[in-house]
Amino acid sequence: MALRRRQRVSEDVDLRNSLARRIDDISVLVEWAQSGEDVTADFQSALDGLETEVEAGEVKKMLSGEHDAANAIVTIHPGAGGTESQDWAEMLLRMYLKWAERRGFKRSILDYQPGEEAGLKSVTLTLTGEYAFGLMAAEAGVHRLVRISPFDQAARRHTSFASVYVWPEMDDDIEIDIPEKDLRIDTYRSSGAGGQHVNVTDSAVRITHLPTGIVVSCQNERSQHKNRDVAMKVLKARLYDMKLKEQQARLEQIGGTKKEIAWGSQIRSYVLQPYQMIKDHRTRYQVGDVNRVLDGDVEEFIKTYLMQKSSGTLGTAAPDDEE
Repeated sequence: MALRRRQRVSEDVDLRNSLARRIDDISVLVEWAQSGEDVTADFQSALDGLETEVEAGEVKKMLSGEHDAANAIVTIHPGAGGTESQDWAEMLLRMYLKWAERRGFKRSILDYQPGEEAGLKSVTLTLTGEYAFGLMAAEAGVHRLVRISPFDQAARRHTSFASVYVWPEMDDDIEIDIPEKDLRIDTYRSSGAGGQHVNVTDSAVRITHLPTGIVVSCQNERSQHKNRDVAMKVLKARLYDMKLKEQQARLEQIGGTKKEIAWGSQIRSYVLQPYQMIKDHRTRYQVGDVNRVLDGDVEEFIKTYLMQKSSGTLGTAAPDDEE
């Protein structure tokens, strides 16, 4: 923990020095312009660079929580609705994988349970990179999709729900005592989609924490031992999360707001029919280019959420007038 704090201080100092250099460079360009030099292109480039670094610095300042800098463990579950919701959960997985790729995060799917016809029943993945948890936590909650169903022969409009849960990956130096007697460990043959998502082997591991009923699985590694280690890491993260909630019930839930996956509980609506609009009900930020967002461009949704949360102006999820 001390090492992490030291790293943050060092990053703050580096940012301050970098901003100071950029401002000095811009001051020089202003002097040249006043003396008649044509520095329009250089000046615009310098301003763009300053703006980009200031925005990045603002986001980092908003991510000052204890675990914001940690890697993220993400689970996506479809709501009621069978194939329709399972397909929506798969769409969300694709969106976040593309977003993480743009961010330069390492992505690893730990457990993937496919749907019967399409989509997925459940998926757990890790995102490894700087501030992965702090950024991804902004996406925790229920996501609602409205579209003409590709699975409905009558081409009727359907509403589907899926829920995103996010936990920080725990450091090895954080002690979480889990007695062996509290665990049931089962091994099985992975039932995923092979090379597309997971390695199909006999080494998949499912761990049930008997006192809480929490179940975690990992089938990503070829070694049963490695799958067990990864599953235990996920279990520790979830137990640590539960412990924090018990101790500080009034604080915002670190793993995301686990509401019913249904109408009125959504944090964001993705409307593809009868018009196209994606709207975050907490921030009221909305975008009309739905394909761009579904292709992984959720950065502005995350940034707007973090800014409003930091300033204390964040709203609450509420049903909108979309049908």
